[in-house]
Amino acid sequence: MAAVAAAEGSTRRVSARAAKDAVLMGAVDLARAAAEQVAEHVGDVGEHVGTVVEEDRLISHQFACTMLGYRGWRWTVTLARVPRGRTATVCEVELLPGDGSILAPEWLPWSERLRPGDIGVGDVLPFQADDPRLEPGYVPTGDEEQDEVAIEELALARARVLSPQGRDEAAERWYRGTRGPTAPGAVASSAECGSCGFLVPLQGALGQLFAVCANPWSPDDGKVVSLDHGCGAHSETDVEPHPTDWPAADPLIDEMDVEIVQLLDAARDTPSGAAGPGTTPTSPTAERSAEDTASIELALSRITLPEPGSSSGSVSAPEGTPEPDEPAR
Repeated sequence: MAAVAAAEGSTRRVSARAAKDAVLMGAVDLARAAAEQVAEHVGDVGEHVGTVVEEDRLISHQFACTMLGYRGWRWTVTLARVPRGRTATVCEVELLPGDGSILAPEWLPWSERLRPGDIGVGDVLPFQADDPRLEPGYVPTGDEEQDEVAIEELALARARVLSPQGRDEAAERWYRGTRGPTAPGAVASSAECGSCGFLVPLQGALGQLFAVCANPWSPDDGKVVSLDHGCGAHSETDVEPHPTDWPAADPLIDEMDVEIVQLLDAARDTPSGAAGPGTTPTSPTAERSAEDTASIELALSRITLPEPGSSSGSVSAPEGTPEPDEPAR
């Protein structure tokens, strides 16, 4: 604790002496000239905003930066002088961020900045010897027969294969992506990919949850999908039948057939000439109706009707039959 207190006291003494350094404190014009010489334009150096005491005979002057995109930055010019010297000397000129300045994001190596879709045609990634997503594949044992079986028959000739970490990352990425069960198309589908006939299963541990779509009508054709994914091109689903889209046809009127309507049934049941006791005498109008009824019955009895099922539309009547418009005689 005594050492810390001694160091703090030494710092205060140095700052007090440096704050009284009139040579360096008054060299504002020298510091501005140095900043304007480094800046691209003289107008990029703004007003003097403060002084920072670094050490004995070492002071930094700060000027506002007026360049676009450098809000809050400061031109920092550090001046020094030799002991007992009366002339200030420029040590360095820097453009440093101040309070509220806009800073670039923290630098990350390319392996951490790279995202899916960033690799374009012709782009090549550098080799990573310590990629945690991969692990060594088959290592030759020296036995020719064993190595031949492993390399040629089992196809274990790859130098590296997926590690458990790489497999887990791939499964998580695929399942949470646009071809997993939470995609809008999968939520709206009526059946899952696990029951679709166009599904090509994968081998290994990933085959327990994923497969490849081979349906040309599906938006996921040729892509890895989860077994609980889905789309409208499922092989076992169908749309509900709906009425035809063609407009309804106009009704057909057959003008070649004659339909006989029995209008005289009621007249036959109650003859107009019959009168019972206590009834009023028949009027001339009623007698006229009875004559008309008899004439119509006579005309209907002489009509020759077509046989049932015949397409003939003509009706023959014997000669002498009065026309419908003519009054009966």
